[in-house]
Amino acid sequence: MRARAFAVACCLLLAACAGYAGRGLMPGVAGEAEVRAVMGAPAMRWTLPDGGAQLAYPRGPAGFHTYMAFFDAAGRLERIVNVLDSAHFARVRPGMTQDEVLRLLGPSQPQWTAWFPARDELVWEWRYCDSWNEAARFDVLFDGATKTVRSTLTWTESQKSDYRVGCAQ
Repeated sequence: MRARAFAVACCLLLAACAGYAGRGLMPGVAGEAEVRAVMGAPAMRWTLPDGGAQLAYPRGPAGFHTYMAFFDAAGRLERIVNVLDSAHFARVRPGMTQDEVLRLLGPSQPQWTAWFPARDELVWEWRYCDSWNEAARFDVLFDGATKTVRSTLTWTESQKSDYRVGCAQ
């Protein structure tokens, strides 16, 4: 009986993971309704200048991914991509607005947002899995007055004694 219950639990877990990254959704075929049915409600949605749409699916705070689903003007899925990686982080530049960062990386984790009054600085933070398969954080530091990017910072969780988690995926 336990073996059967375990097998059923494993199947349910695998089925839940299938929608995590939108696996099985066909670009050019799936529409926004199908993506929502598989991946759930997005955290954010933007209408793109060409009439398409972009949906953000952050999988934190325990997860390491934020998926962006892009749709053309006809409402068909173009692609789904994980944006929490070094290539996307490298696109964050001083002077970018908070909205530009949100469209690039999706929302940060609210519990990791910090305000530093002495520096007049707001920090947003994302958790990701670095190139060495280690749990890491990417911080964007915004100027409090202009609400634009001042700088960025990357660090591994092993650099802080409070964190001892790897990137088991």
